[in-house]
Amino acid sequence: MFPKIYRTIHTPAVAAIVADRIGRHGEIGPTTDKRYITWQIIGDDPQLQLSGNPCTNFTAVQIDCYHDEDAGAEALAVAVRTALNAARIANRVVIDGRDTDTRLYRVGLQADFIGL
Repeated sequence: MFPKIYRTIHTPAVAAIVADRIGRHGEIGPTTDKRYITWQIIGDDPQLQLSGNPCTNFTAVQIDCYHDEDAGAEALAVAVRTALNAARIANRVVIDGRDTDTRLYRVGLQADFIGL
């Protein structure tokens, strides 16, 4: 139900770009650095069964990669996607653009955490 997002995506390649600026609930704490990741659960589907509690969950998570440069946002998304692929977590790009409020480049990934 609450997958270990930080632990999954905080690899050396990701840390080289954002350090530990990875925030839950689509928010990041105060920072002057414009390179960071936010994530939030966008859906959860417990795999119900008649004989007891759900045996696993299918949790959809959106992971947003922000950067002050277009190429940087892409590199950060690639690093996150590589981490997800290494953990065998299905993922896809769902947003690729520029945030209207912050003017930061943003690449959003949706990842399917199943049973984690």
